[in-house]
Amino acid sequence: MTTEKYVRPDLLVETSWLQDNLNDPGIRIVDCDEFNLYRRAHIKNALGIPAHHYIKEKNYSLDARKYPLVASPDEFSNLMCNMGIGNDDLIIVYDNSRSLYATRFWWTLNYYGHSNVRVLNGGWDKWFDEGRPVSIQVPTINETTFTPKENPSLVCDIDYGISQVNNTHSLFLDVRSDEEWNGTNTRGNRRVGHIPGAIHLEWLNFLDRDNYNKFKSASELYSVLREKGVTSDKQIITY
Repeated sequence: MTTEKYVRPDLLVETSWLQDNLNDPGIRIVDCDEFNLYRRAHIKNALGIPAHHYIKEKNYSLDARKYPLVASPDEFSNLMCNMGIGNDDLIIVYDNSRSLYATRFWWTLNYYGHSNVRVLNGGWDKWFDEGRPVSIQVPTINETTFTPKENPSLVCDIDYGISQVNNTHSLFLDVRSDEEWNGTNTRGNRRVGHIPGAIHLEWLNFLDRDNYNKFKSASELYSVLREKGVTSDKQIITY
């Protein structure tokens, strides 16, 4: 891992770049906050998500080994087509929630084989404060095709996770809040605590809270992770 620059700088775009490319017909901008917030105001030409922003399966069977990780392929394909997002589009995602929901949508697209997606660094707050174009208009939705191609390698299922506990070559990185880690906030779960041997680093530590919650520089991220023992020679399993 380099300390000088991001290994994958293409995963982010800056507000200046997006404004320069705002009217590119090959770009779809997606506001990933709750739909009612999108309707109040959004980046010009942005689409809203007319579904829950976690993009989970509508109908599922909840048992000890199956959880509603993500919408089914058909559900996700229908959602993308209803939003006018096609197989060849470059998708720029953002939110007003410190990139929490934007990165969830980024992951979901990657899970279904669409890796041509970028996160707007600094999100809505930075865009709005810089006086860049905003709107209350919903863009015209054009007919399109979205073909989901599942990538199960992006998921650690429960059986594999259990097999990796105490494996010295694997590391569990718990990015939940401090309160979830120490058990003072249950978030409605029946059990509290964390995976044995896990390392805790709340996700907010990856953001520059004094600069629109942009992602920290590569060197800063490297230092934060290294101090916790999260190194590139390990298999990292996050939760």
